[in-house]
Amino acid sequence: MFTPSSHDVRRFFCDALRKQRNGEVLTPMDAIAADWIVQHPEYHAELADAEEAIARDYSVEGGKPNPFLHLSMHLSIVEQVSIDQPRGIKAAHDLLVARRGEHEAHHEIMECLGEMIWASQRSGLPPDTEAYVECVRGRATR
Repeated sequence: MFTPSSHDVRRFFCDALRKQRNGEVLTPMDAIAADWIVQHPEYHAELADAEEAIARDYSVEGGKPNPFLHLSMHLSIVEQVSIDQPRGIKAAHDLLVARRGEHEAHHEIMECLGEMIWASQRSGLPPDTEAYVECVRGRATR
């Protein structure tokens, strides 16, 4: 199992942006990441300097959103949908995309994903993937 460090993740996103800007060959994962980075121009300056990005503290107290967490969640959702794991997430995602558009749908799914992770951490129980999918379905049918 691959468990990248936060530095690895940050470097990956910075490299994806650099490769995309320089017209270099992108791996399939680089291409997916670059597509999401392009949709978040507010992060471009931070991702342009890999060493600064690796060193930066994105604690809650700092009050600055963590672009790497946000982009990682986009990639997680892409992966979940591509393999329909948890089961039902693809259909729920597709319904939400039809109603809100892909980018807004992803942001709504992130809310559900964050709620699931928070509840799991708080309770000490495994993540409730059925509640997660139901949360996404609920947002799609509002």
